[in-house]
Amino acid sequence: MFERFKKAFSKEAAPAVSPAAASQLSEWAGTQGFGFSTRSEGVGFALDGQVLGKPWRMECGKPSRDFIRGEELRARAEVGVREDAAVLVMNRPLKDALEKRAYALYTDSLQTTADPHLPEEMRWLSMYEEVGWEAAPKEFWGYYSVLADRKDDAASWVTDALTRVLLAWPLPNPETPFILMILRGRVYLRMEYAKPDVPTLEHAVRVFTVACEQAAAGLTTDLSL
Repeated sequence: MFERFKKAFSKEAAPAVSPAAASQLSEWAGTQGFGFSTRSEGVGFALDGQVLGKPWRMECGKPSRDFIRGEELRARAEVGVREDAAVLVMNRPLKDALEKRAYALYTDSLQTTADPHLPEEMRWLSMYEEVGWEAAPKEFWGYYSVLADRKDDAASWVTDALTRVLLAWPLPNPETPFILMILRGRVYLRMEYAKPDVPTLEHAVRVFTVACEQAAAGLTTDLSL
């Protein structure tokens, strides 16, 4: 299980999104009414859309985490979520690999100082407790881990609507790194996008927009929603 992540931790250069792939993605974005732009160096792209009348942005580019290989998709939106809410949804193989890596570091007698390059997600594993509830399908807990500062916040966000789209996820395999979170009043998505294609991007947008909708419904500070 951990072999795929061991290789990922030895960082590899991210490949560029090919012109052919960019053309397909751009055409699809146009059919959805999304803004689409390519980076000036030609190695990534950005999507812009709206959810609940508020803007969101999704970018594809070189990974900012060493457990992601190839391209990385990252999205963010502000939809009026409470600033104090902190919830993290992570696929289980990634959580297990990060915990194993953290344990190895903490038990290494030669490790005298914290590594400044460690991903922030490793700190969250020590800060937040894993939570769960019976209403969510057992299958969901097999694929995902939910960590939160408060269990009630997690249950208010990870609703039936969100668990359904997460379980419908057409990723290549369950070990593909994936993170969905609420932090500092924003909704975020981060995932590996090793081979850019339309179906994966389409579902990533679906997951992210449903996450934004459920966050606004359950954890909002905006009384107009």
